[in-house]
Amino acid sequence: MQGFNMGRYVPPEHEGTTSANKLAGKHALGNRARKAGQGILTVRFEMPFPIWCSTCPKPTIIGQGVRFNAEKKKVGNYYTTPIFSFRMKHNVCGGWLEIRTDPKNTAYVVTEGAKKRDTGDDKQQDGEIVLRTDEERERLRNDAFAALEVKIDDRRQAKTDKTRIEDLQYLREKDWEDPYAASSKLRRAFRADRKVREKDAELTENLKDRMSLGMDLLEESEADRKRASFVDFGEVGGEMAIVKAKTRPLFARESESFSRSGKPQKAPKKAKTLLEAESRREKLRRELGDNTRAAVDPFLSVEKPRDSAKSTQLGIKRKRVLLVDEEPEMDDEKSHSQSIPMALVDYNSD
Repeated sequence: MQGFNMGRYVPPEHEGTTSANKLAGKHALGNRARKAGQGILTVRFEMPFPIWCSTCPKPTIIGQGVRFNAEKKKVGNYYTTPIFSFRMKHNVCGGWLEIRTDPKNTAYVVTEGAKKRDTGDDKQQDGEIVLRTDEERERLRNDAFAALEVKIDDRRQAKTDKTRIEDLQYLREKDWEDPYAASSKLRRAFRADRKVREKDAELTENLKDRMSLGMDLLEESEADRKRASFVDFGEVGGEMAIVKAKTRPLFARESESFSRSGKPQKAPKKAKTLLEAESRREKLRRELGDNTRAAVDPFLSVEKPRDSAKSTQLGIKRKRVLLVDEEPEMDDEKSHSQSIPMALVDYNSD
């Protein structure tokens, strides 16, 4: 039966004298020790306090507890205690951060790429244990009254913490005295919120399908409602507006003429009566042209009444029988000239 080095082959002549890592030329820690020759070991470092990054373009804070793959290296000694340096890379800006241990003050010191967040030296964090200096320890050893005061303060703090813990335990037991009722209450509230979310999601999907939107829509807010209430929509002009829009030429002639440089040329000054006569003549010409086109072009008519008596069948031509009282038709050229309306295209021709 194979033991600890299962899967690692060691030749019989080397068994018991060396290990598989030495034979393969690898370190036991693998890739973490790729810089072991330089005295650097890759470790998982957790930020001991919040810091401000100095290399980010905008002020960026790195919170306490954020973890990095840091390069651990020994940089000195404090008496016989080694001082270690942890160098890591900030993945947001690519800058390097370096934090070192401070055995004298039992703390960490930021030495490169950032600065510690200033919370005040006299401000004690929740749950933080303040270590006494050598002078304070010596004073407590020599002064019995100072040591007694410290003990009284510690007892008072312990009593306050005990009362707080008991209150938290009582509230927790009260809230979860009946687990089924508490769970039902939570599920009921969640079920109501889920129905509202599903309805909003369905309305959003329908709107995206109607408007052919390929983006995510945010929820409606009060600011959006106020902004939408300021919008006024115009009235529809009806069928006449549709007819005017259809009969309007695609490339209309503008009143101003432009030069080769793109600047509008000023028209020569004319008398007021001549300008009014020209504007009336131009307006009449446009109106006659639009009316002629609307009357002749069958594609512009909104609704055409169908005359059942004059309905024709495709592919059948009937010869008209002349009555006695009717006069014979005129010559072909004269009748053709009289029957054709004043338009560019005749859609009723054979």
